[in-house]
Amino acid sequence: MHYLITGGAGFIGSNYVHRLLGRGERVTIYDNLSRRGATANLAWLRETFGPHAFTLVHGDVRDACLLTAAIRDVDVVVHLASQVAVTTSVLNPREDFEINVTGTLNVLEAVRLLGNHPIVLFASTNKVYGGMETLIIEERETRYAYRDYPYGIPETYPLDFHSPYGCSKGAGDQYMRDYARIYGTRTVVFRQSCIYGPRQFGIEDQGWVAWFVIAAVLGRPITIYGDGKQVRDLLYIEDLLNAYDAAIANIDRVAGQIYNVGGGPANQLSVWQEFRPLLERLTGREIPVRWSQWRPGDQRIFVADIRKAAEQLGWHPQVGVEEGITRLFHWVTANRPLFASLTPSP
Repeated sequence: MHYLITGGAGFIGSNYVHRLLGRGERVTIYDNLSRRGATANLAWLRETFGPHAFTLVHGDVRDACLLTAAIRDVDVVVHLASQVAVTTSVLNPREDFEINVTGTLNVLEAVRLLGNHPIVLFASTNKVYGGMETLIIEERETRYAYRDYPYGIPETYPLDFHSPYGCSKGAGDQYMRDYARIYGTRTVVFRQSCIYGPRQFGIEDQGWVAWFVIAAVLGRPITIYGDGKQVRDLLYIEDLLNAYDAAIANIDRVAGQIYNVGGGPANQLSVWQEFRPLLERLTGREIPVRWSQWRPGDQRIFVADIRKAAEQLGWHPQVGVEEGITRLFHWVTANRPLFASLTPSP
C-alpha cells in the first residue's frame, strides 16, 4: 500500500517509515523539517534503505494545496504533524491553532474532496481530558494513584480541553470522529500517553522520558517540576506502531473509533521518584536535579485504560518500562555525538 506520513521525519513518523519500508510498502513523507532531529532521521532512513526508498514532500500541513496533491493517490494517511508542546501553545496560541486545527482539517478535507477514501490515523493526546481536577487522587510514598480507576482512564471520561494545546489537539480529535460519522471517512483516533524510544530527540517541554535519558548521558541539568511523584504510563514506540498496524488491518470494524493507547497500569512510572533509581543504575552514578514549582495544568497522574484497544484490536504492550528505557539509554549512549550537537550546553 501507499502510505503518506505527515510529520514522517519526526520521532514516531521516522520509526513507522522504517517499519513500512522494511516490509516493502510505498511511503511518502510529508514534513516541513522544522523539528529537532528531523534531518538526522531522514539521513538514517536513507542510509538504511537507500536514497530513493521513499518520496519526500518538503511541506507544511497548513499548505492545503500541496497537502491535497500529496494525498491524491495514497491508501493510508498517518497524521502525526503537529505542534506538540503545551508551553509553546501558551506562548503562541494562534500558530498552535493553525498547525493543529487547520492542518488537521486540511488533511480531512483533502481526503473528502479527492474521493479516494484512504484510511486516516490521527495521533491525539491524553491532554484532551484536561487537568482532571475532580478525580480523587491518593498520595503514596513514591507516586500518586487513582482511588476509583484501577484500570486507568477510559475513553468515556469527560473531555476537558485545558491549554491552547489541549484545545487544538482536542479539536482535531473531534473533527476526526465527526468526519467518520458525517462523511464516512475511515478515521481512527489514538489518544496517546507518553511514547518513548529511539530516534526521539526529547527536550524539557516535550518528550520528557527521552530528555531525562539524554540529559543524564550528556551531563545536562534536569529540572523536576512539582514533587516528582507525578505518574505517567509509558508506551515504547514499537508497541504504538503495533497499534497503528492493528487498526489498519481491522479498519472495516474500527473506523470511527477512538482509543486510549498507552502503557496502561502495568507500565506506569512516577516522573522522578521511580524513574531516578532506574536511570542511576544505567548511568552508574547519582544524578543531581533542580527542583521548581508545579507547572499549570500538570496532571498528578495519567494512566490510560487500554482495555478497549485490547478487546477490539487484539493489542497489548509488549515492552516493559525497564526494558524500554534500557533500550533507549543504550541508543542514546551509542549516538552521543549526535545528541551533543543537538542539545544546548548548561
